[in-house]
Amino acid sequence: MELRFDREKNRQERLAFVRRHALRVREVPNEVWSREQADLIDAFFENAENFALSRSEYLRMHRARRDRPKPLYGDS
Repeated sequence: MELRFDREKNRQERLAFVRRHALRVREVPNEVWSREQADLIDAFFENAENFALSRSEYLRMHRARRDRPKPLYGDS
């Protein structure tokens, strides 16, 4: 089974998303937008309590990834 990636279709979908998002940002009053953003941030903080890693474990993993040698080729 061969998977094909249509770059132009993907580009058009991304542009459509950006245009829809920009339109919504222009149409929604600042008070509504601010409340929605605050709700989203609060939800992130609430969910962080359920995260399996402690803060120190996360930071240790982050440092290990940051400090590893860069690959010669590729994006990893």
